[in-house]
Amino acid sequence: MIQTVRGRLGEALFQRVAGPEGESHRQRIHGTPGPRWFEPGSPITVVHGDASMFIGGMRALLLQTLHPAAMRAVSEHSGYRGDMWGRLHRTSRFLAETTFAHEDDAQRAVDIVRAIHERVRGTMPDGTPYAASDPHLLRWVHIAEVDSFLRAHTVYGATTLTQDERDTYVAQVGVVAERLGATDVPRTEAELAACLASYRPELSGSPEAREAVKHLLLTPPLPLPARVPYGVLAAGAIGLMPAWTRRHLRLPWAPVTERTVVRALGTVATGTIRWAMTPPPLQAAAG
Repeated sequence: MIQTVRGRLGEALFQRVAGPEGESHRQRIHGTPGPRWFEPGSPITVVHGDASMFIGGMRALLLQTLHPAAMRAVSEHSGYRGDMWGRLHRTSRFLAETTFAHEDDAQRAVDIVRAIHERVRGTMPDGTPYAASDPHLLRWVHIAEVDSFLRAHTVYGATTLTQDERDTYVAQVGVVAERLGATDVPRTEAELAACLASYRPELSGSPEAREAVKHLLLTPPLPLPARVPYGVLAAGAIGLMPAWTRRHLRLPWAPVTERTVVRALGTVATGTIRWAMTPPPLQAAAG
C-alpha cells in the first residue's frame, strides 16, 4: 500500500515537472551510454538531483526578476503567463540534459537555448536595447540560479557539501554558463558572492517583476488541493531571499517565522518529494 502511494505520488510529481514526454526524456538522458560533462556523484549531480531544487528553482525565478532587462525579456518574449508549466518543463529538461545526459545531448540543449537567445531582443522603456544573448545579462541569470540552488541545498538538501564541494559546484555550473555565452563567471562561492554584490546597483522591483512574482506566488495554474503544498515550497523560497529584496518585490519578511515554522514545513515538503521520487530498493535494483 505504501509503495503504491509512493509510486503514484512520485509519478504525479515527475509528470508535473517534466511534462507528458518526461519519461521518454528520462530514459534518453540517463539511459544513453557514453561520456558526460560531469562525473556521477560530483557536486553538480548531487545538487541538481535533490528535491531541494523545487525550492531553489522558485527562489531563482524570484531573484532573477530583479534585473529590469532580464525581466523585460521574459515579459515580452516568454509565455510564462499562459504556459507556466511548459516553461518549467523546458527548464527542468535543460538542467537534466546538461547535468546528466550524454555530452552530445548536453551540447545540443545548449545550442537550442543559444539560438532562442539570439532571437530575444527589444528595448527598455528609456530606449536602451537589450538582448538575451548579452553576456552580462546571461551572467546575472546564471548567478541567480547558482546562488539559489546552492542556498536551497544548504537548508533543505539531503546531504551537506564541504566548502571544497561547494566551490566545485560553482565551477561546474560555470562550465554550462560559459557554453551558453556568459563571460567572467564565478568559480568559487566567494567569487559568486562578490559577483552578486556587483549587480546590486542594477537591480530593482519593476512593474513587470512584481507582476511575475504575483503570478508565481498567488495565481499558479494548480487545482486548489495542490496549492497548499505549493504554498509551502513558495514560502521556503521566499524565506531564502535576501532581506534587501523584499521591499523591491513586495515580499513579506518574518525572519523568526522563516527560520522556524517555514523551514520545518519546507523540510517536511522536500523530504516527502524526495521519498516519493526515489525508487524503493527492490524497484531500483530491478530497473
